[in-house]
Amino acid sequence: CGVDPISDPQFELFRMGIPKFYFRNCERYPCLSEDVSSKEINEYDNLYLDMNSLIHDCSQPDRTTLKLPERVIFEKIFKHIEKLFQIVRPQKVLYLVVDGVAPRSK
Repeated sequence: CGVDPISDPQFELFRMGIPKFYFRNCERYPCLSEDVSSKEINEYDNLYLDMNSLIHDCSQPDRTTLKLPERVIFEKIFKHIEKLFQIVRPQKVLYLVVDGVAPRSK
């Protein structure tokens, strides 16, 4: 948090969606971007995933890959969801949201 997503190329993913939404939320909720890989975290009731960026990352892992087979894309998506599910361990709800195509292509 605190980095300008427009000028820093490492934050290309966060340019998708609502401009600076992630960074404003990091300022408001500092624990939003905590590294939980080395911590034991609490159990949560709900896990909400915006699938657009996840699908984008899994279908276009780098700029040199022209096209991945659909089966490979789905395998990557499911592996990523499973990894997140194991970390967060939601007890009640796993909510997956896909809201349509990117604004520039509409």
